Amino acid sequence: MILNVSGRTDVVAFYTDWFMNRIKEGYVDVRNPIAPKLISRISFSDVDLILFCTKNPIPILKHLKSIDKPILFHITLTPYKKDIEPNVPPKGKIIEAIKEVSKIIGIDNVYVRYDPIFINSRYTLNYHIKAFDKMCNLLDGYVKNIIISFIDDYKNVRNNKDELRIKELTDNDLKEIGLNFSKSAKEHNMTVQTCYEDKNLVEYGFIKKECIDATLAFKKTGKTDFKKWKARNCGCVEMVDIGLYNSCKHFCKYCYANFDEGKVENNYVHHDKTSSLLIGHIMYDDIVKTRKK
Repeated sequence: MILNVSGRTDVVAFYTDWFMNRIKEGYVDVRNPIAPKLISRISFSDVDLILFCTKNPIPILKHLKSIDKPILFHITLTPYKKDIEPNVPPKGKIIEAIKEVSKIIGIDNVYVRYDPIFINSRYTLNYHIKAFDKMCNLLDGYVKNIIISFIDDYKNVRNNKDELRIKELTDNDLKEIGLNFSKSAKEHNMTVQTCYEDKNLVEYGFIKKECIDATLAFKKTGKTDFKKWKARNCGCVEMVDIGLYNSCKHFCKYCYANFDEGKVENNYVHHDKTSSLLIGHIMYDDIVKTRKK
């Protein structure tokens, strides 16, 4: 089993103490996002690989050496400011943290996600080209693989349209991104790829690859029985997400996992780092079933 920590919230940034408690206890409980009375119990003895997805790896740095499982990191690093990412720490601190992660778990286990990309009057095409090149320069020797994606029409994106002020990317914009990003990555011994995008930019030097395919899963776990991830149909192997929507306090304006800031605040109040659940506790009428795969 591959544990996704997490595509639904930033567990590392806001709930690291809880996660480390779950490792010590040996299991974690996860509410079904569709049927919330159903709870999956996952034993860490059944976990083959942990994928940490975060915008801020700083809280977990001191714990990494104590996690006795193969680890991958997907660390999102964008050039946006507080108008778009209100509670993300300064990017210089995140870059230094990425370097520390790389030193601890190895350069092959660290992926940077420059996503989502959108342009407006402040965050122009040229702004992104310069920011991407600077990022590659600063992370040279610490990161080999970069994944990008473009902004999607999520509910939260529509809610924040006045702040985002998105301009549609033209074919020429995509070409400029493809050529310039490929050039910057190559100069710093990095690869760059898209994530589940119709326009994969391979004609401009991007590689075509899933974020976690069967080959990578085998390399990290030694196992070959991973199924395709049907929930996303993106080509990645199946993962089990232990997060909860509407629980990330970064409040990024483009986020797909947050769509009600009031619920985020309410959920955060009901977080207990000693609970087996990320938010709240198991109730008398909950149905708990052990999940093996």
